[in-house]
Amino acid sequence: MNKNELGLFIVRVVVGLTFFFHGLDKFQSGIANIAGWFESIGLPGFLAYIVAIIELVGGLAMVLGIGTKVIGALFAIIMVGAILTTKWPEGFLGGFELDVILLAASIQLIISSSQSFSIGAYFNKPKHETVQHN
Repeated sequence: MNKNELGLFIVRVVVGLTFFFHGLDKFQSGIANIAGWFESIGLPGFLAYIVAIIELVGGLAMVLGIGTKVIGALFAIIMVGAILTTKWPEGFLGGFELDVILLAASIQLIISSSQSFSIGAYFNKPKHETVQHN
């Protein structure tokens, strides 16, 4: 494993854990309360459930390296949504700076081909072709 692969592995695990714990917090805080908050800012309440599930399950999948590109894209969408719906008025500092970092890291995971220490790499191994002799 080279330094770039190690760096991407670290980013993948940190991003995955960050989203996992945010999703877990939504459920532990009472997902119905989160849905109510979503409605109070003009979003459909059911989106809270979708976001929380993506964060929780997607975070775990990201740590394990399963579906990294798809999960990264879902995380990026969540971060854009968070920035535009709630964080933008607060400004960069004290507002959306963490969201921008998570957005950038998610995009990096989408465009990279890193599979180091991932279960996904195990399933994506090329199949060996059998050679038939006549």
